[in-house]
Amino acid sequence: MEDYLLTVKDVSKRLKTTPHYVYKLIDNGLLIGLKLGSLKVRNKEVERFLEAMHGKDVNVMIGGEISEIK
Repeated sequence: MEDYLLTVKDVSKRLKTTPHYVYKLIDNGLLIGLKLGSLKVRNKEVERFLEAMHGKDVNVMIGGEISEIK
């Protein structure tokens, strides 16, 4: 799998959620970001996150609201 950087907006589109929710995932340590000008996330990190969270309620882990998911 090719590894490349995604913007927070790109990640939110891929996860079908909002950029604000992606920032919550990063702030809570569930998704690892890196600061290169603006915050970026590696494609491989998104894949790791999806595998690790499969079947889990991420909203409970970060205290988020279901309404933040598109």
